[in-house]
Amino acid sequence: MNKVVSDQADGLRCLMAQHSGMHAAHVIALVGSSPRIGVTSVALNLAAALVQQGKEVLLLDEQSGAHPATAKWAGAGVAAGSWSEVAAGGLPLSLAASRMACGALLLPVRSTCRRDPATAEADVRSVFRGQVILIDASLDQRGGLSPLAAQADDVVVVLRPQAASITAAYTCIKQLHYTHAMQRLRIMVNLAAGMPEAQRVLSNLAATGSRYLGLALEPAGCVAEDPHLVRAQGLKLSVVEAFQTSAAAVDFRRIAGQLLQWPRRVAATAQSH
Repeated sequence: MNKVVSDQADGLRCLMAQHSGMHAAHVIALVGSSPRIGVTSVALNLAAALVQQGKEVLLLDEQSGAHPATAKWAGAGVAAGSWSEVAAGGLPLSLAASRMACGALLLPVRSTCRRDPATAEADVRSVFRGQVILIDASLDQRGGLSPLAAQADDVVVVLRPQAASITAAYTCIKQLHYTHAMQRLRIMVNLAAGMPEAQRVLSNLAATGSRYLGLALEPAGCVAEDPHLVRAQGLKLSVVEAFQTSAAAVDFRRIAGQLLQWPRRVAATAQSH
């Protein structure tokens, strides 16, 4: 009889853990296959699109330097703190982060924090109760993720549909695969002149990854090359806010809606309990 009660209790705890895990933030790391791919623009526009869909979003900026790209044109004030202070419990997220024009929270991740295991390995889901955490990720010299970005449910490699970028993307994918033993990655084509071409790039990369690496490369979508992106940046707004009917804005809203449906890693949801 006691065993039955014990089994029932264990089952109930398991069920409650699974249910509460569904409410943990979905963490997505965005990685550029090479410089000038536009990853920061992708991160900002996805954040804006997700907010428009009613989600609370935190954008962690690992590209932070003296003049972080996000703060320069995202309409946000200077953040009062950084991830290291939040992770160490010295400053609450609500005070450390700045609020961007689109409504998402922005928090820098300093390079010194990425090298500090005490803060870099802190569970990001434990300090943010919203729906999505986007990480504008910076790779180390070996092409690996920071301990913070390695917590992501999904890692998205962003590339452009040109030969040099495709080659760099494949190299980046190999490094991530071997460094982190990843069996699944997502790939996104940014600034595509035409959707058929972009779809071919995604299909060919997926086939190559499967054949030579045994790696599942799943499409994360395509964003059109759109002059409204530059115009929006000049206004210090996302294209999703400034030009809602533009081709790029439509693409970002489509990708944002799809990523909310991406399956979650079981291990990731368990980390928050």
